[in-house]
Parts: sequence; C-alpha cells; structure tokens
Amino acid sequence: MEWKTSCIDWEKRILSGESLIVNPPLFPDEAESALAVFKELRLMDVLGRPTLGMAGRKWLFDFVSAIFGAYNPNSGRRMISEFFLLISKKNSKSSSCGAGIMLTALIRNWRESAEFTILAPTVEIANNSFFPARDMVKADEELSDLMHIQEHYRQITHRQTGAVLKVVAADSETVGGKKAGWILVDELWLFGKKIGAENMLREATGGLASRPEGAVIYLSTQSDEAPAGVFKQKLDYARGVRDGRIDDNRFLPIIYEFPRAILDEKKHLDPKYFYVTNPNLGASVDEEFLLREFKKAEEAGAESMQGFLAKHLNVEMGLALKSRGWAGAEFWRDAAGEVTLDLLLEKSEVVVIGIDGGGLDDLLGMAVLGRITETKKWMLWIKAWAHPIALERRKSEASKYRDFQGDGDLVIVEEIGEDIKQVGDIVMRCEQSSLLDRIGVDPVGIGEIIDELQGRGMNHDRIVGIPQGWRLSGAIKTMERCVAEKSIIHSGSRLMEWCVGNARVEPRGNAIIITKQASGTGKIDPLMASFNAVALMAMNPEPRKKEYKIFFVGGKK
Repeated sequence: MEWKTSCIDWEKRILSGESLIVNPPLFPDEAESALAVFKELRLMDVLGRPTLGMAGRKWLFDFVSAIFGAYNPNSGRRMISEFFLLISKKNSKSSSCGAGIMLTALIRNWRESAEFTILAPTVEIANNSFFPARDMVKADEELSDLMHIQEHYRQITHRQTGAVLKVVAADSETVGGKKAGWILVDELWLFGKKIGAENMLREATGGLASRPEGAVIYLSTQSDEAPAGVFKQKLDYARGVRDGRIDDNRFLPIIYEFPRAILDEKKHLDPKYFYVTNPNLGASVDEEFLLREFKKAEEAGAESMQGFLAKHLNVEMGLALKSRGWAGAEFWRDAAGEVTLDLLLEKSEVVVIGIDGGGLDDLLGMAVLGRITETKKWMLWIKAWAHPIALERRKSEASKYRDFQGDGDLVIVEEIGEDIKQVGDIVMRCEQSSLLDRIGVDPVGIGEIIDELQGRGMNHDRIVGIPQGWRLSGAIKTMERCVAEKSIIHSGSRLMEWCVGNARVEPRGNAIIITKQASGTGKIDPLMASFNAVALMAMNPEPRKKEYKIFFVGGKK
C-alpha cells in the first residue's frame, strides 16, 4: 500500500477551499465507523446543543477520517501515527475537536486498561479540554452508562475495558512513566515556551513504542511571539513534510496558513481572504466578530495587529512590533542578507567592533561591523554568550536561548571567563586582518574585557567607551536609517530579530534612549553592541595602511 502525506500544491488548495489531505482514508471502513461515532457526540456549550456532525465542516471530518482511517485492523498497526494541525483560534480546534477525537478513540478502543492522554500546558487549558469531553458523555444516556466520570482527576473511565482518558496539565502534574497509546498535545505553541518541553513530550509519547495502534496528535494556533522551542521544531518539520522536502509518510501535517505571495502582497489584511486560515468561518468563527476585532486592532496599533494576525489569521510572528518599539524593527527583515565573519573580513576595507553586556544573568553581545570596499554599505555580524545561570533566572526565555544556540549565534559557556576569552579570540582575528580600527564598549563593567584585550597586546587607546543613554541617540537613529535604506546588511538571525523586537524607545527631550530596564526579560545586549559599533563607524574611520615587508634578494633591496 502506497500513500503520501505531503501536499505539494497546498497553496492552490487552501485558496480554493479544497482539502489539505491528499489521500483518502487508507482504511475506509475504519474511517467511516469512527466518523459515525464522532458525529454523534454533542456540543453542550453551543446554542441548540448540536452534534459534531451538525456543527462540523468537511475539513474537520477529513481530519478525523485521516486519523482513524490510518489504522489497519488486520495488523493492529496505525500506518500514520503522528498528526499536526495548525489552525486559527476558535476553529473547533481543542475544546470540541480534540475532546471529540479522544473520546471517539476511547469508545472504539479494544485494548484492556489502555491509557489516553490529553496533555495541556496549563491547568486552565486542561479544564477547557476536559469539560467538553465530560459534557459529551453526560449528554448521551448510552455513554453515561458506559463511562465513569471522575471530575477531580479530570478522568473518564470506560467501564467495560477499564481504559482511561485523562487530561493532564503539564505545569502541575508529571508526565513521566505514562503508558498512553494515544496522546493529544493541546496548544503546542505554549509548550514552545517551556524549558525542557521536548524531553517532556518525548517521555509522554514513550508508550507508543509498545502500542502500534496509537497516535500522537499535535493541535495549536500560531504563537503570539516568534515560534520557539519544541513548537518551532514541530512546525518546521510539518512544513518540511507538507512541502515534500522531508519524506515521512507516517506524519500528516495540516497547516492553515497564507501562501507567501499573499503575505508579501499584504492581501491577508483584506477581510475577503480571512477564510483561508478560518475553515470554520460562519460556523464556530463569527465573521462579524472577526471584522470587529480586526478594526479594533487597526486602531490600537502594530502590537495589537500582530496579536490579531497571529491568533485569528495564523500569521507567524517575527519581530514583535510593540508600542514604543524601535523604528528600525519595522524594516529589519528587509535588510537581511548573506553575512558571515569570513565574508565580512573578505569584503570590508575597515572594521569596528561593539561590545555590551556580560552580567551572569545577561547576554554578552558582540557586533562586528564592516564597511564594504566596493559599495561602502555596512555589513553587521553578531555573536552572543550566556552563562547557564541566565537560563535558570530567565526560564521564560530559556527555550529561545537553546534555539539561538542551535543556530550557532549564541554560545552557552560552562565556565566564567570563557565568554571573555572567546570575545578576545574574535577581536584578535579582526586585528590580524589589518582591518580593525577601534572597539566600542559600554563604559560600565568593562574591566574584564579591557584586561583580556590588553593582555593580548591591544593598545588601551583603541578601546573606546561609548556614552550611553541619550548620548547614544545619534547611533540609534543612524542605524535605523541604515536599516530602512538597506545600507546595512545583517544575517537575519533569530537572535537579533528577537533582540530588535525587544527594544523599547523612551523619549528624552529631542533625543531617544533604548534601555535594558524598559525591555524587561527580553534581552537587547547584542543590539546595544551594534549601536556601539555604529557610533564608531559613523565617525568614518580611515582604512589602516597596509604593512609591507622589505625583502633582500641577492644582497640588494
């Protein structure tokens, strides 16, 4: 039997309202029987108490059919075992769809004492998943006789098989040692913000190793920040399978998002395209409500609009363009290009370096800024360092730090002082290229850096203290103009995108300042290092004169 879970023509399909599942159910009888059960479940919190069969749309029935229709009753093995659904808020994702799927699985299960788990990131979301399942049982006399509800455990037990459906909150209950054959992970985007979430999910899904009939189902909306952690991992993998880049026919991705061309042309802001990521528009998603929320977001500004786009239109957030955000953030992505330290040193006529941060719970940021010989544009390369203590004290950001580490833009050092030594190595590499002019640093807390560089032979007068606060205003404005004009090129790293999005501007008379205090837990040290470098490059340093050695041949010069 051959099948495919990729959907190469997904852009055409999603715009025309077609199914994003290419193949029909592998085992139609299994799909039909399960779908019949699913459609009979009743929604108690909806006006008129309709069944899922009455309230559901075709996309939902296709999804349910694909899950249950992947089971081979002859071998007892599920041919597709992982499912990923990314869909806009209020499209019957978790509260009804997830509860209905897991309750259907419990009803149709044949294994004695089997375990079914809905894993939620918080207690509140766990309750939102359990209550619909509980109410579906209570609404049906036959199910009420067949199932035993234990509300204080958020648990439903099948009286005949002893199988249990339990809703677990990851923030208050352990998932270790679970033997669940079915796992539904709700609101995966929130797990992306949890440190250790990847290991948690690996532990939770371990039961599938001995239960080949089981499945893992990931449900999520887009994140209200740039995707991170395990959510980004799964989203990237799902896109890879969907686009045919990754060959994995045991993983079925269903992603309701706008094609790139629609986003580039900003057509997603036209309400006539809202249907693309809202297949339940007109059913569980009220069109009038969506239009009102859109208009409110327009009036409230960029931060509110990004929140609306992420949750109601499933648009992936990049830069957090929040109120009081740095003006350069709006143009940051457009200035991205190919940048490596090797390339920068190869193409530049002069180089300056900016350094900032370095406290134990801070990032140490380093910016190497080169002026390209031919075009005179600037090329920016960034590196950052963090101590493990920063991950402990900033647990809300720990998953991001691990992502940046994986990208190669952040080094998590094991020993104090190791970061300073690595900074010294990079400085000396630039020095040996005969391109380095000066090094700009925050005058506060630079003792260790100065000691390291002077110990390597760097003259003290080439290490410049860059005035901070309102006196850095000129560098901030220079950099934002360069970014808008694309006269500065950066690598487009997630680290810097995050830092740029974290920056908050405060007016000071005719000047502006960007402070770490105003940015809260969101770090900006690499961005501040960039401003320090810009302050030096704005002085238009002259290229260093090449040093020529005189050789004597045959006793003559």
